[in-house]
Amino acid sequence: MTTDFSSLNLRDEIMQAITELGYAEPTPIQSGMIPLMLTGVDVVGQAQTGTGKTAAFALPILHNYQKQKNPQALVLAPTRELALQVADSMSEYGKHLNVRVLAVYGGQPYGPQINNLKRGVDIVVGTPGRLNDLLERGVLALGDVKTVVLDEADEMLNMGFIEEVEKILATTPPERQTALFSATMPPRIRTLANRFMRDPQSVTVKRSALNAAAIEQRYYFVHESHKTNALTRLFEIEPIHSALIFARTRAETSSLANELVVRGIPAEAIHGNLDQNARERVLGRFRANQLKVLVATDVAARGLDIDDISHVFNYHLPDDAEVYVHRIGRTGRAGKTGIAITLLSPKEKRRLREVEALTKQTVKEMKLPTTEDITSHRETQLVEKLKVWLGRGRYKRELEIVQELIDGGHDVMNIAAAAIKISRADEKQRPIAEIAEVKFEKRERDFSSRSGAKREPIGRKEESGRAGKQRVKGRDSHEQGMVRLKVNKGKEHGIRPNDIVGQIAFHAKITGSVIGKIRIEEKVSFVDVPSEFVEQVLKHSGNYKIGKDKFSVVKPA
Repeated sequence: MTTDFSSLNLRDEIMQAITELGYAEPTPIQSGMIPLMLTGVDVVGQAQTGTGKTAAFALPILHNYQKQKNPQALVLAPTRELALQVADSMSEYGKHLNVRVLAVYGGQPYGPQINNLKRGVDIVVGTPGRLNDLLERGVLALGDVKTVVLDEADEMLNMGFIEEVEKILATTPPERQTALFSATMPPRIRTLANRFMRDPQSVTVKRSALNAAAIEQRYYFVHESHKTNALTRLFEIEPIHSALIFARTRAETSSLANELVVRGIPAEAIHGNLDQNARERVLGRFRANQLKVLVATDVAARGLDIDDISHVFNYHLPDDAEVYVHRIGRTGRAGKTGIAITLLSPKEKRRLREVEALTKQTVKEMKLPTTEDITSHRETQLVEKLKVWLGRGRYKRELEIVQELIDGGHDVMNIAAAAIKISRADEKQRPIAEIAEVKFEKRERDFSSRSGAKREPIGRKEESGRAGKQRVKGRDSHEQGMVRLKVNKGKEHGIRPNDIVGQIAFHAKITGSVIGKIRIEEKVSFVDVPSEFVEQVLKHSGNYKIGKDKFSVVKPA
């Protein structure tokens, strides 16, 4: 096992950059991948976010760098945020080599990207959609590429990009080196590796984020409609230095962040609609402690370079238990302890059991703070502040005011009580949010027997039973900012949730993670889509397919 970078025999210019950045020892994924990639073989790296995988492929690419006319390396990333992060890192590692790195992604004008490509670029980092657009325009030449990297391949699969990835790979030389990185290895990713890679060597880094001593995991049982109120109560009691709250959709991140601000909690949303400058400004405020809370989607949170997060909140549990692991790994880093809190509605209980099965740890149930708990906590904090000031003794002018009041005939005890009353005036602006108790009987039905209940596979699940039927009686989505659309295929046609997500994401060019709940009935299905993308989804209705069979997406009658 490599113990320091010097033993990797990287070229001097790279070692200089690494030293300037303060890196001494490679991470496990770097120790495993760099020596393999330097030999030119194909590699598969399985490691979660935050393990240093960017350097694991960037350093070998830069070590083998030679000046040529067309790009010699291509990195595919699922999001523009990750593409920019990778491009910045590669530029930093290769600054003494004068390597020209270009990030290409959608949502930006074509002109500057095309002009850069015409002037000459050594390494291209891009999202699949924009890369294919540039290929079709004939301005991106991949015929001389020596190394291709698929970063976060599982996320590209979830977002419906795999077909575009395959098209891009088909334009690169067959003798290229291919490196695939993925936090999880679903069957479709293994199929991709088998098709486009030659005897790949594998490096798997065991997850270390779930060290029970480092992360305290707990959940609070609460009705869906009271989750924001529950958050507010927890923020009253918890010793929160900085928090990351995971929500499902862009619309949800924005509405939740706004609601927290209204309640006196400094919060901002991080999502795919933010341009890079806005994103960096938000992160800068968060790192400077001007912000206490970031509300993010899973996709937007990938690539966040923040180590000092005291609390991670799951506003909803993710469909995939692996995603839960990645989320809570954001806290408890760098030798510090962290707290991971899940707000669990009755319908999410089964997903919690999946999480516990995967992590082989029990997530502890806790009771939300009561009104009495919060009132008592506020009073305790007030008394502690008073004790601090009494210890400091720095209140000369205030003593003069007290003396003037005493001289005016007021009792010293009444003066103190009135002063405390004034200091508590802001509490009236922070009413304690109401929380309805989740009845024990409902919990018993929902929790069911751990040993007897049939387990569902990880992933998007069909909603079933009485609750599911009640939700679909009305054709409107119950999630704020979402619209329910109808698919003209159901169980009898063999349609699956992944078919719906993949086709909509690919053809309508939206991120798969923003797509909401899916219900598959016998003859038809229903899917929730953010309201801002509805027309986009409907516009491409004629392009959606299961195999060779087309399916349509329409607004319910």
